[in-house]
Amino acid sequence: MAERQGHPIHAALYDRLTRSAERKFLGAHRAWLAARATGRVLDLGAGTGANFPYLGAGVEIVAAEPDPYMLERGRQRARTLGRTVTFLPDAAESLSLGSASVDAVLATLVLCTVDDMTRALAQIRQVLKPGGHLLFLEHVRLDHPLWGRVQDAVTPAWKTLLAGCRPNRDTVRAIRRAGFAIGELERYAFGPLPGPLFVRGVGISP
Repeated sequence: MAERQGHPIHAALYDRLTRSAERKFLGAHRAWLAARATGRVLDLGAGTGANFPYLGAGVEIVAAEPDPYMLERGRQRARTLGRTVTFLPDAAESLSLGSASVDAVLATLVLCTVDDMTRALAQIRQVLKPGGHLLFLEHVRLDHPLWGRVQDAVTPAWKTLLAGCRPNRDTVRAIRRAGFAIGELERYAFGPLPGPLFVRGVGISP
């Protein structure tokens, strides 16, 4: 298998570009989700390891990240934090974990970037134990006649510039279609756009 090329510039700049949002908004949501993560937890698309500081000391972290540049930065953060993390160079659509092998999957700002969300969610269901939790934070397509179309229009360029991110996905509907029951769900507006742009929630695996 050919080595993944990754996005070296995006990986190098990611923490700096998101620092303000992490402080004002994202960090609190990561903490909310991490508080619900127990046992063996798969941090899906772990990136630079932004979730690691929020996960409890008793959590066994397995981090899947297919971008080699992001993966290396995640390793560096784990070392800095003194956390033991098992790293996998896996894409969400092709996880190497066994069936029913994790208690929770933590997906923060990752389902917008996967190539095939249906396949990724099927893989998440496979690795989760029955009754396990999919803990997600995602930005989603706006339910607005104008801004939804704007998101559709900018997606090709956005995807190219931001390492595959697609801002127009209806992620909650996809999670339900994959067979998850939504136990908790909250929507949040962000900035001047009309309506909720972010969702966080808990999907429960059958």
